[in-house]
Amino acid sequence: MTIRTARADELPMILDWAAAEGWNPGRDDAAAFMAADPEGFFVNEVDGKPVAAISVVNHCDALAFLGLYLCLPDYRGQGHGWAVWQAALEHAAGRTVGLDGVPAQQENYARSGFVKMGRTVRFAAEAMPRTQEGVGPGDPAALEALDEAVNGAARPRFATAWFSDTEHRRTLTAGPDTLVTIRRCGTGAKIGPLIAPDAATALRLVEAAAASLGETEIFVDIPDANPAGAELAALLNAAPVFETARMYRGTPPATDHARLFGIATMELG
Repeated sequence: MTIRTARADELPMILDWAAAEGWNPGRDDAAAFMAADPEGFFVNEVDGKPVAAISVVNHCDALAFLGLYLCLPDYRGQGHGWAVWQAALEHAAGRTVGLDGVPAQQENYARSGFVKMGRTVRFAAEAMPRTQEGVGPGDPAALEALDEAVNGAARPRFATAWFSDTEHRRTLTAGPDTLVTIRRCGTGAKIGPLIAPDAATALRLVEAAAASLGETEIFVDIPDANPAGAELAALLNAAPVFETARMYRGTPPATDHARLFGIATMELG
């Protein structure tokens, strides 16, 4: 087996693996993910064939985020995933590492020193796309500053890429304390991050974002640490379809949970 840094042209393959597992990645995710930390994606090869992958993206000097932990079905149970896991965590170099862990893996993550801090619940909804007065593109520097303030850590490379509009991704704001990104996925579109002072404002942002891409089937990953998240889900008439545990190894960032109605992505935080 050979563990190495993944090439940029291999990330779409890894995202295809994720899609096969039902993770429904965004159509334009690869470039933004790679921009966040080009050295933060790893594969394990067997006889020259990548069979397992993982990402440990260093957002800043204090925080890294782990995701895309995948192994092809025929190679599971043989140590390939565990080997690339151990190697990739070395890339974090002493940083706090966060992840969103599926229920079946949470005990394994705990054995590696990760502590559960809360849940992230994916909600599915049929949104009503509505163009909203006063909702539109924002200043990139202000959007990045808001993302840092609410998430409790800087992630400038990721934010610069994520908040840059593409064919399948848009970012909007309704004022200095609000932010929403929507991206088309294999199925529907995902919302995130979603930052707002209250559920009603969050709903306006979701409706405007849906209108910007002409999407109606949406998914929002809402942290249960935000007490108003349930109100937003009710306003959207959304149903829970999936959940993960937000876990950290090390001191977690000081997230402003009251304003975070949707995380950016379960892969990069």
